[in-house]
Amino acid sequence: MKVTYKLEAFEGPLDLLLHLIDKNELDIYNIPVKDITDQYLEYVQAMHELELEVTSEFLVMAATLLSIKSKMLLPKPPVIEYDDSLYDLDNELDPRVELVQKLIEYRKYKSIADLLRDKEVERSLVYTREPEDLSPFLPVVQENPVLGLDVTDLLIAFQRTLRKMVSRNTVSKIRRDEISVKDRMKEIVHLLGEKSGRLLFSKLFDYEMTREEIVVTFLALLELMKMKKVVCYQHSLFEDIVIQARQEGLTVELPADEISY
Repeated sequence: MKVTYKLEAFEGPLDLLLHLIDKNELDIYNIPVKDITDQYLEYVQAMHELELEVTSEFLVMAATLLSIKSKMLLPKPPVIEYDDSLYDLDNELDPRVELVQKLIEYRKYKSIADLLRDKEVERSLVYTREPEDLSPFLPVVQENPVLGLDVTDLLIAFQRTLRKMVSRNTVSKIRRDEISVKDRMKEIVHLLGEKSGRLLFSKLFDYEMTREEIVVTFLALLELMKMKKVVCYQHSLFEDIVIQARQEGLTVELPADEISY
């Protein structure tokens, strides 16, 4: 039959001593060292039998308890008289004082640790979410456009606006340079002279020409054809029109009285 031993886990020798004191309902300020020492050694011996790892702290506390136990077995020193007063060495030489102080401090910190552990468990039951941007729900406050301005600032702005209005009233009239049909006819005749009397119709126009210039060019070409200065023809359908100057078309001057627009 297999026998299982179960020992409580202690964080250190002071924790074990507090457990023994609470278990036996002892006064921490008047600890019976003999009983506590015997029970403490029983626990340490049980750890050895169960092949548990016993740290040096438990062994040091066992030696400390044995030392206190041996000192408690010694006879108490007599009460001596010093400066007309009684000086009791019993309280000054009590070997349990230092151990009691350590136990009280340890109990204080252990109580605080238990409280914090309970707070941790309580806080772990609360689930939170990431903060959201609540700015869209804030009331919209209209800012005052003239906040911080006084009458002087408004007067300066008014005067500056008046100066801009005075300069804005100045109007410049732009006149467009117009070209007559007669001048355009002379330009076409000049281009034919440079191109050996033959010019493609598409060469008379470019992308920068205005609508008026295009119309004037058509009228000038029609006038030249009417006066039999040029001949227009195509080699095939949809090809570019060829403007061919007659032999006398490049030498004869244009009549000034016939074309006046």
